[in-house]
Amino acid sequence: MTTPSTGSPAQLGHGLKTRHLTMMGLGSAIGAGLFLGTGVGINAAGPAVLLSYIVAGILVVFVMQMLGEMAAARPASGSFATYARMAFGNWAGFSLGWLYWFMLIMVMGAEITGAGAIMGQWFGVPGWIPGLVAVCLFTVVNLAAVRGFGEFEYWFAFIKVGVLVLFLIISAGLMFNLFPNYESPGLSNYSDFMPNGISGLAVGLLAVAFAFGGIEIVTIAAAESEKPSESIAAAVRAVIWRISVFYLGSVFFIAALLPPSDLGQAESAEESPFTRILGFAEIPGVVLIMEIVIVIALLSAFNAQIYATSRLVYSFSHQGYAPKVFRKLSAGRVPIFAVVSSLVFAFISVALQVWGPANLINILFNAVGGSLLVIWAMITLSSIRLRPVLEKEGKLLVRMWGYPVLPWITFFLVVGLGLLMLWDESARLQVVTVAIAFAALSLLGWVVGKNRTEPDYDDSLARTEPAAPAN
Repeated sequence: MTTPSTGSPAQLGHGLKTRHLTMMGLGSAIGAGLFLGTGVGINAAGPAVLLSYIVAGILVVFVMQMLGEMAAARPASGSFATYARMAFGNWAGFSLGWLYWFMLIMVMGAEITGAGAIMGQWFGVPGWIPGLVAVCLFTVVNLAAVRGFGEFEYWFAFIKVGVLVLFLIISAGLMFNLFPNYESPGLSNYSDFMPNGISGLAVGLLAVAFAFGGIEIVTIAAAESEKPSESIAAAVRAVIWRISVFYLGSVFFIAALLPPSDLGQAESAEESPFTRILGFAEIPGVVLIMEIVIVIALLSAFNAQIYATSRLVYSFSHQGYAPKVFRKLSAGRVPIFAVVSSLVFAFISVALQVWGPANLINILFNAVGGSLLVIWAMITLSSIRLRPVLEKEGKLLVRMWGYPVLPWITFFLVVGLGLLMLWDESARLQVVTVAIAFAALSLLGWVVGKNRTEPDYDDSLARTEPAAPAN
């Protein structure tokens, strides 16, 4: 394990509150994929997809609990990349951090392209015009003090959570025949619980495995909260259970009210299972409402990803993984050049998706698809290795249950998911591509680490506070 220097450079801002972190975590996991892609898993596995969501949910709960354990003890803008470096050295921090940065940059391009296309239809203009306006808006938001970013994400997430709560209430009303013009199927669609057997359940698991991805952004933001350790402890506890309820509740009602054979990947808001179910209740303007919600989900994700990538680059610049220019802070203590670099690469990502070769885009997105597997596996291994150190320091505000048994079970669940992806021909390339990328980044990280001239800087020590007693 590395022993970092305790020297502190200029600090980032600390305007985020616990409510910002909690809603940011909820909002990051409630993306457009929930509203458009839920039908894929139900079509593959039938109502048994609930089991797939439960397995995926348990896996993510365990991973987030371990990440929360480390983040509450050592809040860091580098998050799991910092903890991987603390646990295993420069190669781990470098490879994990840049892999996650790449994943977010590619997804950023897809988010703003999708949002721009929908808004372009509203105003009868090419999608790049509203997309560019949105990028300019979020540039201003992310270059301002971090409190402004937190407020944007809070209200974006609040709208998405509000829509989900309303959806669950209306769905329950439909189930119990509270709407006069709709006849409930009850639980008849659950009569054939697993129509495609174990193989369908496996395909369903692959379809939903990464649905909860994005929650980890909370731990990146924690370093800029007023009381990092306490805030991340509260936010992690709140987020992981609420997300599970929202996802499981939504999927339960969709599987009950719509036949699995009628579901699949929705290409538009009109085809979304959420839209179709709200249509049963004769909600006026439901298609436009869902388009607005999907655009908000896409823009919210884009905003959060600008934030996360810029803080990662800022962290990298202190650890010797990126040029020193990215250490520069504005008067509002925002890493100005790191934010600008994220926007530049977001534009490149958009350009690749619009004008790039199809084969290149497919390869890049295959790498994105498998990256979370590596990140979850490394979070688990880092937690296993760092737990005794953090426990000795008396800083464990959050504790992973059943250490070390449950952490190791979590690791093997992640490995099992990787093997399942190798078994599935359509997902195999994701694992192969990301394995090659991670190996190359690890080698590069080892070389960079060997040639560094500066002492280690641990950004988790950039802001210190008294440790509260462990629970």
